[in-house]
Amino acid sequence: MNRTAIHPPHRPARPARTSRFGLAELRLGMAAPRPAAGLTSEWRLVDGLRTHTRRAAGPTSEAPPVVLVHGLAVSHRYLTPLAVALATTHQVYVPDLPGFGLTERPRGAYDVRRHAEHLAAWLAAYRLPPVCLLGHSFGAEVAAALAANHPGAVRALVLAGPTSDPAARTRRGLLGRWLVDNTREAPLQAPVLARDVWNARPWRVFATLSHSVHNAIEADLVRITAPTLVLTGGRDPIAPPRWRDEVTRLVPGANLVVVPGAPHNAATTDPAAVADAIRQLLAPHSALTDR
Repeated sequence: MNRTAIHPPHRPARPARTSRFGLAELRLGMAAPRPAAGLTSEWRLVDGLRTHTRRAAGPTSEAPPVVLVHGLAVSHRYLTPLAVALATTHQVYVPDLPGFGLTERPRGAYDVRRHAEHLAAWLAAYRLPPVCLLGHSFGAEVAAALAANHPGAVRALVLAGPTSDPAARTRRGLLGRWLVDNTREAPLQAPVLARDVWNARPWRVFATLSHSVHNAIEADLVRITAPTLVLTGGRDPIAPPRWRDEVTRLVPGANLVVVPGAPHNAATTDPAAVADAIRQLLAPHSALTDR
C-alpha cells in the first residue's frame, strides 16, 4: 500500500483550516439545468427513469471519460467544482442517482446494489468506453459494487471518503460523524445540501442511510480488479485513518492519497488537488495501458 499526501497548488497544508467553497462555487453548483462554466444538463431514460446528468464535453482526446458519483442526500451539485477542474483534460459526466438531484424519483429508495445496476445501465445508455469512476462517500459504495460486478466497464476507480466504516456502521454512528464533519466544512455548502435534501425528500435520505449502514462494502472491495485510488481528506471524520487504511488494504494493489487539511468533501473544497490525483492515476503506465 502506497501513501501519498497531495497538497493543493500554491497553498501549504495546515492541520486545520476552513474549506474553500465560495459564492462562485455555490452559483456553479446551483446552476443546473442552465449551462454554466462549460457544464450542461441532459436527460436520458435509463431503466424507466428519466435520469439527469451534468456533463462537461472536455477535449477530443484518447483520455478516458471520468464519471463522478455523488454521496448520500446530495447530487451532482457539490461535485461541479471537480467536474470543471477535470474538464480541461477529460470528458466528465456527473449523473444524479435515482431519487436525487434532477433525476426522476422512484417510489422506493434504492439500496447500493440497485443504484449500482442503474449506473451500469446508465453507462450502457451512453455507450461509454471503460471509464474512470469516482464515487464519493455513499457513492463510493455504489462505485465499488459496480466495479466488482461489472469490471469491464471500469478502467480505473477512485474511492473518495468511502462509507461505511464498521466502527460506525449504524445510523446514529454515521450521523454523529457527519455532525463532526459539518463543523469542518465550508458554510456555503449548506444551501446546496438543503436543496438536495428537498429534492430527494428526507424520508428517502433516511432510507438510503439505512441501506448504507447495512451494506458490507468489504465484500465488494476484495473483488475489485481495476487500478484503484483511495482518496480522503486529512480531517475527514467519516472515513478516518484506520478505515481508509483498511479500505486500501482490502482492494488489491490500491494506493492511498490524503489531501492535507481537507474534510470529508475534499472533492468539493480541494478540486484541483483531487483532479491532479485522478490524472496521476490515469497517467500512461502498464496497469492501465494493458487493459
